[in-house]
Amino acid sequence: MNIKYDSNGLIPAIIQDASTKNVLMMGYMNEEAYQKTLETRQITFFSRSKQRLWTKGEESGNFLNLVDIKNDCDNDTLLIQVNPVGPICHKGTDNCWGEENKANYGFFSTLENIISERVANKDSKTSYVASLFEKGINKIAQKVGEEAVETVIEAMDNNDELFLYESADLFFHYLILLKAKGFSLKDIENELKSRHK
Repeated sequence: MNIKYDSNGLIPAIIQDASTKNVLMMGYMNEEAYQKTLETRQITFFSRSKQRLWTKGEESGNFLNLVDIKNDCDNDTLLIQVNPVGPICHKGTDNCWGEENKANYGFFSTLENIISERVANKDSKTSYVASLFEKGINKIAQKVGEEAVETVIEAMDNNDELFLYESADLFFHYLILLKAKGFSLKDIENELKSRHK
């Protein structure tokens, strides 16, 4: 790999969780740190304050296990994908910005959070989700079945707009059912990953 180190012999290394794709931290490597990372498969940096190599987790046990290294288009910044062991930040957080390192499925994650909030609020007079939860798991499962049938019917028709509308209804109610059963999109992802060979 062609690496352009700066005038101090360093290159920025952005650390990203290989699974969640969240950025965990940023450090610097010199050539020796880079080579040690390749050899040990654990991320090693060059500490500018201590002026020495340090392997992340050497004191805490919260190692960063190497998955992949990519160089950017100018060859002067590394993107390193890792499988983290434990919290990353010295303050005990999942990353150096104090955020949780959890999977994010874009708007679907937002929708999961809204469903959780509505269930916690329990105001069935103003919340459709809360009213469904009040009726119980049988009613929620029945709604998923109804939406599935409507989606299949629209799939056999030529109206793509109605098909997408019913598909969205089905997915929304499926998220509610997942919540009612105590699961999330992450659980579905894990199940599908376990089947992938």
